[in-house]
Amino acid sequence: MTVEQAAATAVTQGAELAKLGAGIAIGFGAIGAGLGLGIATKGLMDAISRQPEIAGKAVAFFIIGAGLAEACAIYGLLIALLLFTKV
Repeated sequence: MTVEQAAATAVTQGAELAKLGAGIAIGFGAIGAGLGLGIATKGLMDAISRQPEIAGKAVAFFIIGAGLAEACAIYGLLIALLLFTKV
């Protein structure tokens, strides 16, 4: 095997690993955001069921938290796109 063939093989393997990394990044990003939103929704429902008078304030905090959880999923998507287009 020549040096050129070894370099071409290494580049091909690196491209495949970048695609694998892109899939893992978006997968974990989506799982994390989904779990975070589910736990936050459970907490919101518990809080409103215990004290219905705080519903407006609790929903406002929930929306802020949901936005932050979704931002993590969007960062995962951005990393996946960067890895995938690197190839």
